[in-house]
Amino acid sequence: MFKRFLFLMALVPACCFGQINISGAISDAISNKPLPSASVFLSNATIGDRSDADGRFKLKRVPPGKYELVVTIVGFEQYHQNIIVENKDIDLPGVKLISKTLLLKEVIVMPNKDWEMYYAIFKKEFLGESAIAKQCKIKNPDVIDLAYDKKTRTLSASSSDFIEIENKALGYKMKYLLTKFVKDNSKGWLYFEGSALYELSNGSERQQRKWMRARKDAYEGSTMHFLRSVISNTVAENGFIAMRLIRKPNPAYRPGSLVDRYLQTLVNAPLKANDYTSLTDRKGTFAIKFDNCLYVMYAKRKDISNGVYKALDMPNYQTSIASFGDDYPLFDYNGIIENPATVTFEGYWGTARVAEMLPVDYKP
Repeated sequence: MFKRFLFLMALVPACCFGQINISGAISDAISNKPLPSASVFLSNATIGDRSDADGRFKLKRVPPGKYELVVTIVGFEQYHQNIIVENKDIDLPGVKLISKTLLLKEVIVMPNKDWEMYYAIFKKEFLGESAIAKQCKIKNPDVIDLAYDKKTRTLSASSSDFIEIENKALGYKMKYLLTKFVKDNSKGWLYFEGSALYELSNGSERQQRKWMRARKDAYEGSTMHFLRSVISNTVAENGFIAMRLIRKPNPAYRPGSLVDRYLQTLVNAPLKANDYTSLTDRKGTFAIKFDNCLYVMYAKRKDISNGVYKALDMPNYQTSIASFGDDYPLFDYNGIIENPATVTFEGYWGTARVAEMLPVDYKP
């Protein structure tokens, strides 16, 4: 399935291609009747539409790349389809939606005081605690369903509709459809996933320039920036240094003790992109194939958190650690990880939340 690669620039869709239109028709899978007013968008991008009375939609001026098309409407299951945009328009005549099966489930009424407490935890973990997060506002928290399991100390959440978020720091209005959110306090583990539609905020020319600088600052050193650098073979040129971090369980570790969980050895030799990344047999998809942890420093920014392992002789650069599960993390042309549950981030990347997220079609 995997092949080593050296030169990836030829694999990226050529910038000379024009921007493409994606059109299609949405209908009920059972009755074949058209479905009007369905939300149609490219996940985590700025491009969306609503279907008309005949179920037709058109996404205009889509840049080349790989995307996930999402269709949602009340009463039907969400529709997802991966699309590769190259050099010609795309027509999707048969987007069929399946009606939801209405299941009566037990409704547990959470006391208002408890809901507010758990919502505060959710908001902190979902948006983050950064300066950017402090300028974000969830406008409709009532669409968020929260549940807390006291036995497992696990907070879970999902949304019945789009969570509307205003990001005043980056100049975005985001609609986020949250499918899964789990914060496991016993393991110190957080995972969430969903689909987002971005809308650029209106502002003066001065404000727009300020937002552009803020977006660029959020982009630099991010996972998106790093993975795009891997694809373009410009990891070192863009300020990244990737190394091998070898971890072994520490037999002296006990939960709650001050002893480190792992015995760690950092191999002080920069890796090349093809040491940890491979092509796959899926067009537009790459894989991170690495046996150890990936230790990534961003040399253009200092680390002020001191939250990750550092060897005494290492410079104080912004540092992130990526550790991997049994499956290979896959990522696309846009620098987006397709199966995020396969990778765990620590350090700078581990603190990034929805507040710092940029649309997949973002260009610095």
